[in-house]
Amino acid sequence: MRVCGTTPDMDYKLVFAALETVCEDNISLSCGHSDLPYGAVANRLVTCMKQIQEHGRALEPVVSSFTAVYHHYDFDAQTPGNGYRTLVKVLQSCLLHIIHKGRYIASNYNGAFFRADHNVSEMEAYCRALCQLRALLHLAQRLINDNDCGQLYTKQDRDLSSRFVQEYSSMHKACFYGRCLGFQFSPTLRPFLQTVVISMISYGERYGKQQSGLGMAALSLLTSGKYVIDPELRGAAFERITQNLDLQFWKSFWNLTESGVITGFNRIVSNPVQVNFTLTVPPVPLCLPLASDPSLSVTVSPPVAHWGPGPVHMRLISFELREGQDSEELLTFSRTDPPPITASHLPWVQKQPHSPWLLIHFHGGGFVSQTSKSHENYLRNFSKELSVPVLSVDYSLSPEAPYPRALEECFYAYCWALKNCHLLGSTAERVCLAGDSAGGNLCITVSMKAISSGVRVPDGIMAAYPATLLTTDASPSRLLTLIDPLLPLSVLTKCINAYAGAESQTVQPAEGSSSLSSLGRDTALLLTELTQGASNWIQSFLDPMRSPGGAHSWSSSHRRSQSSETHRTSPHSSTPNSGDHMVYPQDFEPLRSECLAFVRPTSSPIIRNPFVSPLLAPNNLLRGLPPVHIVASALDALLDDSVMFSKKLRDMGQPVSLTVVEDLPHGFLSLSQLAKETEIATEICVARMKEIFQQEHPIHPLHKRPRPEETNPSG
Repeated sequence: MRVCGTTPDMDYKLVFAALETVCEDNISLSCGHSDLPYGAVANRLVTCMKQIQEHGRALEPVVSSFTAVYHHYDFDAQTPGNGYRTLVKVLQSCLLHIIHKGRYIASNYNGAFFRADHNVSEMEAYCRALCQLRALLHLAQRLINDNDCGQLYTKQDRDLSSRFVQEYSSMHKACFYGRCLGFQFSPTLRPFLQTVVISMISYGERYGKQQSGLGMAALSLLTSGKYVIDPELRGAAFERITQNLDLQFWKSFWNLTESGVITGFNRIVSNPVQVNFTLTVPPVPLCLPLASDPSLSVTVSPPVAHWGPGPVHMRLISFELREGQDSEELLTFSRTDPPPITASHLPWVQKQPHSPWLLIHFHGGGFVSQTSKSHENYLRNFSKELSVPVLSVDYSLSPEAPYPRALEECFYAYCWALKNCHLLGSTAERVCLAGDSAGGNLCITVSMKAISSGVRVPDGIMAAYPATLLTTDASPSRLLTLIDPLLPLSVLTKCINAYAGAESQTVQPAEGSSSLSSLGRDTALLLTELTQGASNWIQSFLDPMRSPGGAHSWSSSHRRSQSSETHRTSPHSSTPNSGDHMVYPQDFEPLRSECLAFVRPTSSPIIRNPFVSPLLAPNNLLRGLPPVHIVASALDALLDDSVMFSKKLRDMGQPVSLTVVEDLPHGFLSLSQLAKETEIATEICVARMKEIFQQEHPIHPLHKRPRPEETNPSG
């Protein structure tokens, strides 16, 4: 099913006709009258519009070829969604921006308040973006010609996938992070994306220096004014950061969402809950009934990969206080000292009976960052909307804890929850696994492990934009990593390599340690750094001659940054490693970046392990999975993961549904309170979980709930 702002595919012929008209109008306007103002700016506009016109004429037959066949790659007729459709949609979004801007220029060119340089710079930025999108569509043509009909991934042609990585490494990307930032997404999300990009650049400038983490973030925020004012500078800086900073930078930046300031704000704007505390479960073998024959039992070992048995950390969230949640037995597992004060001590709180349902959650974060705290805002809402206790697992993160540690910990937590559901406020008559991105992968692989181990399988899975293929194999939606500010290919491969154990040696975490244990001492330095940062920021505006973003240098710095960061090569020119580049149509070459990305190939055999990449799992490991409900985004680089995995399950006869939402980026669950579109997408996820809990068909033998006396044996 396709939802959220669904509209029929716009007639591409009308779009290209409007583009041609706009180009002609602007060219004739600038060339037809010698007495028009602006001089050099007018010449820039003519050059730009002629390039756009050339791109448009070349792209129309390409788009026509895609629209004729891309329906063959959908999950079904009711769910139009795949990477080929998305590339055409993104191209149309770019063209519509150009048409809108071109009409504005043509109507206001002679106006007294017309900002000629600004508007032509905007048009030039979209011209560069259009050039790069033309290259992406050419790469997609290669994929559609080389792959079988309906197949979104390159299964055999490893050479094509490696050339896709090479193209990513050398192609200019800064135009997608400057004036054009987030043009493909919902307009309400663009201010948020700009904030993220500017914060990341400013944070990256000071990363690795002797400065406290939270204080560094605050100082970065105060010194980021130049990136607000200068989009070209912002785009070039973000391109450098995404291509060359190490994995520890990304872990450090993403983990800022764990800081007390941000989580405190999330708790204010999200639903209040009566139960919210962390648990640490010791590594003790568990004895569970065999799902196929409850008179027999199976022993589940604690996680042991890389450094031996260790505890598993979790967070229990419940909108209402339920039986068992304030028990002394449960509080012995609490990670806080002294134990948390539960809502049962409040006179107006009425304890509710056990819920028949239980939601077990695995968070996203690329296997390398974040915890349940980062995802609290929507987990609180899940608990309220579904009236269900939520147990979120804080599994160990890569690269310190690569595969299979996270999977072992999540499976152990799942089994512990089944055995101790009475402590969590549930009878676990229905158990649903939920997760986003990496967490969606873990929902699927934990269920596969349950099947292979013979323990009870969950009653359903809700996976939001899951990663089901942890490789850099080329697919049309993976081409979006060239333009996506939240999931660029260089970052995606760092996360994959970390989970596969290719980034660094494993390190056993210290007891009670946290990736943000330094935040407490950072706060003591915050006030001093805020003062110093504010002083520096103000001084940069008072003394423009010393400021790289000063008023006298803005216009010239735009063009200097563009000329230094990108260059266009003709088919006949010699460029470094030009033999490694894809062959494009005659007289066309995408813009190249002088800041080359280093993308480490995902060559470890571990990434093709079916418990790492479930899309590659043989049917016998997937047969017996519970109903799987996948909620994907049409603009997500992992869209094809969802489409192909859904097709695989459907073709096996497994129960599966796929919903594709529009205009949203990867990670939309964490943005649920930012826009109406993300709120609707989150409601869809809630509806899918409700379907799992309320399903009426008989429980499958592998899914059946053991009798109460079978869930509480010691061990």
